[in-house]
Amino acid sequence: METSRNNKLCDMHRSRRRVRLLTAVLLLVLLAGGVALIVYLTYRPLTPQASVSRAAVYQLESVTGNSSSAASAPPYALAARVQFTLLLHNPSDHAAVLYDGLIAYVTYRGEVVAPPVELPAVAQDRGADVALSPTFGGLGGGAAAPVPVSENTVRALAGDCAARRVLLRLVVLGQVRYKSGVFRTGWRDLFVRCDITAGLGADAAAGGASAGDVPLLEYPRCFVDA
Repeated sequence: METSRNNKLCDMHRSRRRVRLLTAVLLLVLLAGGVALIVYLTYRPLTPQASVSRAAVYQLESVTGNSSSAASAPPYALAARVQFTLLLHNPSDHAAVLYDGLIAYVTYRGEVVAPPVELPAVAQDRGADVALSPTFGGLGGGAAAPVPVSENTVRALAGDCAARRVLLRLVVLGQVRYKSGVFRTGWRDLFVRCDITAGLGADAAAGGASAGDVPLLEYPRCFVDA
């Protein structure tokens, strides 16, 4: 009887030790998880923000293939020489941002109106702003090369210029990675889209005396996926 009683007491002590051990392990796991969550919330990268502070249009006019000066041009085309100032903001106070393989292009009513351009790689510090000024179609004295578009797009441009309200879209593609201390993410795809409503008249669109900086009629709406 005494032996059986001692065995039961030993089993109770072992069970209590296992419970205490499991409780300690669980508390350590919860503590480690809490620390990891705090570190992640503190140092996690934040998606960059974008805005357009300036738009300049030196030429944005239709070129028809039946004109004497554009015999080799496609039936309907637009010739564009434009420039934008794109501001990229890093909202994180802990992670730096690296951009690479950047390509930018401009569309009007969903159609590309100037050949895409490559942009240099950019290193952005924590909480910093970086300005990019891509130019399209060249800014020299010569006319821009015409880009084929649909007939509807050509007709729409004439109407929008008459109303002095032209909606252009700036798109930037590339790759981005984040660096926080010794931690560094892999490269991720970057997609930036900014819709710019410019007060552009027919004279400026044709490269007239008023060509150059154009007023932004609305605050440019930008979307960033990174």
